[in-house]
Amino acid sequence: MIKTRCAWAGDDPLYVRYHDTEWGVPLHDDRRLFEFLVLESAQAGLSWITILRKREHYRLAFDGFDPQRVAVYDAARIAQLLGNPGIVRNRRKIEAAVRNARVFLEIQDEVGSFDAYLSRFVPGRPRINRWKTVRAVPAQTPESQALSQDLIRRGCTFVGPTIAYAFMQAVGMVNDHTVDCFRHAAIAKLCG
Repeated sequence: MIKTRCAWAGDDPLYVRYHDTEWGVPLHDDRRLFEFLVLESAQAGLSWITILRKREHYRLAFDGFDPQRVAVYDAARIAQLLGNPGIVRNRRKIEAAVRNARVFLEIQDEVGSFDAYLSRFVPGRPRINRWKTVRAVPAQTPESQALSQDLIRRGCTFVGPTIAYAFMQAVGMVNDHTVDCFRHAAIAKLCG
């Protein structure tokens, strides 16, 4: 039996696997949330498949996405990362990862966990949307605008409302699988 997927998943095996096993699954692990914060920021202006193909390189380059280690990267470490062909070698994006790690740790200190902080933006449980087509899915929402504004106010960069919404989709704060996609119902049950 052929599974119907969200149209964006295409037929690239890496993309299909990501769609089928990760995208939209509610995450509550702070290290994984930090990983998606870094990766979504790195994706700005690029395709997500580009970042997925570089993901393992990012995991190695950014110390397994340990925010405590990333937060103390200095100019020498940033220069080293700029020479790493396995990641997006954009100084502003690499510096954003370091800056955002510092803010991430401040939020953990303030609220207890980044996961608890994120729950302020989708009170109660993840939002279950019922989009019929990929075209119907918004690029940003009032919630992503609020998340973006708060992260920027705290000092984060590369977290505009569109990036914030992509992050929210990826980590399961919203279920944006289209209703014809086989994952929509499965994710809805996880959010229930």
